[in-house]
Amino acid sequence: MSFLVLMGTVEQGLIYGLVALALLLSYRVLDIADLTVDGSFTLGAAVSAVLTLAGHPLLALVAAPLAGAAAGLITAVLQTKCRVAPILAGIITMTALYSINLMVMGNKANLTLLRKTTVFSLSEKVFGSQFAKLVPIALIAALCGIGLWLFLRTPLGLAVRATGDNRAMVEASSINPAYTTAVGLALANALVALAGAQLAQYQQFMEINTGTGMVVIGLASLIIGEVLLRQGGMGKRIALALGGAVIYRLIVAVALSASVSPSNLKLVSALIVAVAISAPTVRASFALSAKKRKAGALHARTK
Repeated sequence: MSFLVLMGTVEQGLIYGLVALALLLSYRVLDIADLTVDGSFTLGAAVSAVLTLAGHPLLALVAAPLAGAAAGLITAVLQTKCRVAPILAGIITMTALYSINLMVMGNKANLTLLRKTTVFSLSEKVFGSQFAKLVPIALIAALCGIGLWLFLRTPLGLAVRATGDNRAMVEASSINPAYTTAVGLALANALVALAGAQLAQYQQFMEINTGTGMVVIGLASLIIGEVLLRQGGMGKRIALALGGAVIYRLIVAVALSASVSPSNLKLVSALIVAVAISAPTVRASFALSAKKRKAGALHARTK
């Protein structure tokens, strides 16, 4: 693998790392399977592409997370006010976002940003062509990771964490779980939309199906990071979620270099998720078998 390919893999991994952070917040902290992600990722990319075409690439990185947060709030309202099941609420929002994303894109299925000023072309003037993409991407990932860590240490962040741990206890403590759920889902989808906004400018291309399968990619990245984690606090979990996304992209890059067809990448992603999820169980099973063999050998010697 060449240096340029490796750098590109790390860059894309850090972009998708924001999706892993979002799932860490919604899936692990809030204990909600939020399927809004596919739609909010595309929404962020669409907003970014349109604003970049209008000559506002920096503004795009602000407007996209706000749009994603609005999508997360809609899902939260469906869950908390309309009593829709979390998975179904995400599906409803994701389905609606398909049409909304087309509207944002001017009813076009794809947009090209070639020869347009992007965040990365601006960065090239400061950091040079070699690090024009890596530096801003790494900086955004670091700021989001640190920001999420700091947020989860605030009283509101602790309330969000408590909502996922024990909703009944939160209600008994005079904290509104509907509010904390809305905050958590809005923040998670803002991170997802920011990832989509970066990817649109990074690839200089945006199409309506950009976010398809994003839940699987984010979940794979998150679980890969968790497999590496034996124990640790929230800061370590956040860092390993970002690291898991980079490892995931490295696995995909290796698969592509091994002549795996791009059309089979979804299958590869599914296999990565399956292996990552089953790894702790397999590891525990081997450990239990080793203990049984050791106990059997000890019993045989004592006879």
